[in-house]
Amino acid sequence: MDHPAPGRSHAVTRHSDDLTLRPESAVLLTLAALAVLALLLLSGCGSSDSGGDSADGSDSSAAAGTCSYPADSQSAAKDVKAPAEEPEAKGTVDATVATSAGDLAVTLDADRTPCTVNSFLSLAAQKYFDDTECHRLTTEGILVLQCGDPTGTGSGGPGYSFADELDGSETYPAGTLAMANSGPDTNGSQFFVVYDDSSLPPDYTVFGQLDEASTKTVADLAAKGTDSGAGDGAPKEKVTITEVTSAE
Repeated sequence: MDHPAPGRSHAVTRHSDDLTLRPESAVLLTLAALAVLALLLLSGCGSSDSGGDSADGSDSSAAAGTCSYPADSQSAAKDVKAPAEEPEAKGTVDATVATSAGDLAVTLDADRTPCTVNSFLSLAAQKYFDDTECHRLTTEGILVLQCGDPTGTGSGGPGYSFADELDGSETYPAGTLAMANSGPDTNGSQFFVVYDDSSLPPDYTVFGQLDEASTKTVADLAAKGTDSGAGDGAPKEKVTITEVTSAE
């Protein structure tokens, strides 16, 4: 999303897949303002005009065993092909996100979010995430680390978008792995890790979970703050994804 919530191009958004807008002073924000801010932060990169991937359309296609990954209005941040329309992964898939701060062990839920996991595994196999900096850390309002943009700016994506996989029951406790976006059905490559329980609307596809040790690794990194000392910015300690591998 392109807003101060995990979005793209917006702090936690994708092409802005940064969570999106950056929070002002958390102390002065009202609960309502925090909710709006959270939405902005989780924005990611994906254009809102991503070829008609409506929630209804994506749900029906996923139910039919296929996924749609139409090209969006922005070119790919790194040369990559869109995933196959028929996901191969089933059940849960163990994966490792190797970073300069330590390896993060994650479990992907291919049954609940087949199209999201299909895209993530495809990008990982094509080494799209290799040598990519996690460009955003938030320490106020919502507590997340956002990654997945090879440009390191929060505005880069894979050149395609895909629909949300939501059922409205999504929550974001510590250890959650979810997609950043810039609005409905604008998922791309940017994702975020929740390192401490965060209150966000159920607008971000939850496609996996980090184990306890990996969540602590991110929390320890977050404790060092941002490079500017503000509650939303680049991590003070640079974090680079070196490789993403899976058992699939």
